[in-house]
Amino acid sequence: MTPQPIVSTLRSGVSFWRHRSVLVKALRLQALDFRSVRCRSTSAPGTVRSMEDILTRVVVPLPTYETREKSPPPPESNSVEFMHFYKSLEKEEKSQLLATLSHDFGVDHKGVSELAGKLLDTQLRDLATILQVEDRLRYSLTPRYKQLLNHISRVEGGVKFLVDLRADLLEIISSKGSDSPHIRDLNGTLKSLLSEWFSVGLLRLERITWQSPCEILQKISQYEAVHPVRNWTDIKRRVGPYRRCYAFTHAAMPGEPLVVLHVALTEDISDNIQSIVRELATLDLEEDVNKVNTAVFYSISSSQAGLQGVELGNVLIKRVVRELQSEFPHMSQFSSLSPIPGFSSWLLGLLSQHRKEGRMELLTEREWREVADVTNTAPDTNALDALRKLISTGEWTRSERLVHVLEPALMRLCAWYLYGEKRRGYTLNPVANFHLQNGATMWRLNWHADTSPRGVANSCGIMVNYRYFLQETPSNSAAYMHNKVITVTEQVLGLVSQFQKNSKL
Repeated sequence: MTPQPIVSTLRSGVSFWRHRSVLVKALRLQALDFRSVRCRSTSAPGTVRSMEDILTRVVVPLPTYETREKSPPPPESNSVEFMHFYKSLEKEEKSQLLATLSHDFGVDHKGVSELAGKLLDTQLRDLATILQVEDRLRYSLTPRYKQLLNHISRVEGGVKFLVDLRADLLEIISSKGSDSPHIRDLNGTLKSLLSEWFSVGLLRLERITWQSPCEILQKISQYEAVHPVRNWTDIKRRVGPYRRCYAFTHAAMPGEPLVVLHVALTEDISDNIQSIVRELATLDLEEDVNKVNTAVFYSISSSQAGLQGVELGNVLIKRVVRELQSEFPHMSQFSSLSPIPGFSSWLLGLLSQHRKEGRMELLTEREWREVADVTNTAPDTNALDALRKLISTGEWTRSERLVHVLEPALMRLCAWYLYGEKRRGYTLNPVANFHLQNGATMWRLNWHADTSPRGVANSCGIMVNYRYFLQETPSNSAAYMHNKVITVTEQVLGLVSQFQKNSKL
């Protein structure tokens, strides 16, 4: 028997959909602007068809419940034609096509409403009857376009096409190009399918070396999003002695790294990126296993925007840890050396807010006097304006005195940003959120850790180590995910405490 609260919900839902069906019929009488858009079909050169025409042909009706396992699949040419047609469209036309697909070829809401009513009517019947009606209802909730997505995945290049199509959907949603719930539902359906197709058991872990195909090395270089690769010597160093590079690949996307992890093999946990990506001495060295005690994950990059939200990076780290433990049984330390994107932007926003409010609490009186002295201003809001300009331009790094003065202030501000700034109870910084979800400990903030222009612009040159204590990662992850508790060391907590004391929080 279906519980009474669910029965009440279903009754109100049935009533809603019965009234809604009248409204939907009226709305469909109106011509949608995007239906008039005409595009050239690559499957028939010289002919012009509307988007709706081609969708009507390639998106076949959902088989009936009785024939769902007996209906022959549509011809492969349908999927190929849709792929060619979609690729021929301009950006705006793609948005219109996806809007049509999601709106007109989704769930049959009228049929769902009728089945919901039947489910209510069977509540006094035997359990087998109730379960069958529930199964029919579940099947009726399948969007019609889901069949097309499934069939596309089975043709050559189909999975890569769908990954790229989801990237287009995410761009539409993020750019506010459409606030349609139908578009969001299409995105959710495709994400679920991709999560199944890219499950852990179907992924292949590959170590990338200098002997790997040139095309793979070139893509590894292009996809590097954290510390850009400068030249071939640079990539050779990153896959050479005392370095490891691993990637997940998938049989349906040959030659395409999905997510890439770069690792430095060191004696201790690195506190700066210069020694890792700019160290020339490692090129011609033979590895001495006795000098390898630590694995430092210094870059992880996803190469496919359409796989956003599909868990790959955290699984990759766990697989690589097992791989390294097998190669170096004595290895005892695993840590990241992570950037802090967004810190400088957050800090500039905070300085602007304090400027409007006339507050001077972010630095101590002595620190403000030092800033004022170096910038030839008064230790008041003029010094605050000068500091904002120095942070936004990175000019402060050219003054040894300012670098020395600002170190304690920027370190405690950064600690608060990582530990104290939250979104829905979880840390605001996306990199921190990633590692904390994996069960890492926020272990150490490092001053002058990335002196590149990009590092200074993004995080005032500060980086952070998230350390993986393997026996503790499961409990740390559960504490963060379920109770929003961040596992942190005394160094970071001390900096947070200094910020709170100085800011009177």
